[in-house]
Amino acid sequence: MSVKRLLDIMADLRHPETGCQWDLEQTFETIAPYTVEEAYEVADAIQRKDLNDLRDELGDLLFQVAFHSRMAEEQGRFTFEDVVDAICDKMIRRHPHVFGEAEVRSSAEQTVAWEEIKAEERAAKGRAASVLDDVPVGLPALTRSVKLSRRAARVGFVWPQISQVFDKLQEEIGELRVEVEAGDMDKARDELGDVLFVVGNIARTLDIDPEDALRGSNAKFQRRFSYIETELAARGSSPAQSNLEEMDGLWNEAKQIEKAGSKSD
Repeated sequence: MSVKRLLDIMADLRHPETGCQWDLEQTFETIAPYTVEEAYEVADAIQRKDLNDLRDELGDLLFQVAFHSRMAEEQGRFTFEDVVDAICDKMIRRHPHVFGEAEVRSSAEQTVAWEEIKAEERAAKGRAASVLDDVPVGLPALTRSVKLSRRAARVGFVWPQISQVFDKLQEEIGELRVEVEAGDMDKARDELGDVLFVVGNIARTLDIDPEDALRGSNAKFQRRFSYIETELAARGSSPAQSNLEEMDGLWNEAKQIEKAGSKSD
């Protein structure tokens, strides 16, 4: 069985006498960043539509689950099997329309039901007096802003029209500009955070994943800047030897080439 093989490998790596010294030195805290990194690499493979790479990255992510589970087992807390049982129980509990007698007529209704069940679970655990309490602090800040505003929106704290959100964005940009021009970088930092929070709110309103959108823009920037570097190299130059006007012209060339390519597709 493949999963048993993985767990056996993990046990060997953590064996106190014959295991790997690096693996033995790790803790939940030191492994957590690798877990997050592997999740991002899964997302990257999906973004690139590379299913072979996705298979490998999912394996890396599964290894992280095995690693955390092994450390917990060594402490007598839980095992990998307990993790699997817990998620199976949760999925059955949160899908009563599939595994029970509840009726759900749409995905929207399912989303509402899902959140109601989660709220009941939080109440049963004696947690989350606020609807915002259990939004994980460790999430990327922009993603967390979307989750926070989504939770608040579900209880009515939401702008009725997206035009009002755009108005708020302009207001926050104005406040940021005031602090930058005044030279108060501490206040500018706070105002920049407000700008980004409103951007997250716009993403929620449009049902767009802001991290996915930003990954696309990052890739676009890298692609176009690489074009600038390539064209300058052909001229025997480089960005450091060029100027903004020349590089901006090449940037616009890259944009036009991309637009022409998308039309031909």
